[in-house]
Amino acid sequence: NFFRHLHYALSYYEELELAELVAYDLTRDQLNRNKISREDNYRPDPKVKTKSATTYDYRGSGYDRGHLLPVGDRKFSFDAMNETFFMSNISPQERHFNGGIWHELEENVRDWARKYRKVYVVTGPVFTEKRKDRIGKNKVSVPSSFYKVNLDISEPELKAIGFIIPNETSKRPLQDYAVSIDEVEALTGIDFFPDLMENELEEKLESKFNNRLWEYDERRFETRVSVWNVR
Repeated sequence: NFFRHLHYALSYYEELELAELVAYDLTRDQLNRNKISREDNYRPDPKVKTKSATTYDYRGSGYDRGHLLPVGDRKFSFDAMNETFFMSNISPQERHFNGGIWHELEENVRDWARKYRKVYVVTGPVFTEKRKDRIGKNKVSVPSSFYKVNLDISEPELKAIGFIIPNETSKRPLQDYAVSIDEVEALTGIDFFPDLMENELEEKLESKFNNRLWEYDERRFETRVSVWNVR
């Protein structure tokens, strides 16, 4: 089931009660207008005709309600932020993954959008690996890992990068999980940007990645590791 909300699009896989992918663009202008305070409003997605997972599926499970499209990317209007709390945009994530390396990746993506003016993002769970668990009355699948792909097609430096990260605590640098978009497509079976650019350019950008073209905030990594070392 593929459908659009006002501020993002997603493909929902009913059998696993999870989004297969969430796709959106993130711009410097949006982030500069991020003035809305967070108000949690987790609720079923009315566009999922077969009904999405609910908050009750997560109660007592030990897993966080992890956002695919982060709240922090959509604080430029109340409606945009409110849409991120549809349960179709939520996946079960290990607490120290959700608040650790996944959060660090989200913060870096916002840095890249500010620097490069606009990035295209597609993110979701990896379905081709054995799941960790199922939770709740709706048997929501707990993914073993998650992916996020990022594309910058504004001049002068066009570039792309992907990440595949296990759904667990990590003390490794974020850069260690960087891969080409082709590698993410091979793992997930998804073609991420078929209509966004010419085939030749798509093939060129998706076949390789260069960490040096994407600046990482090392302070976030150092903070994350120091927290886990204390524990």
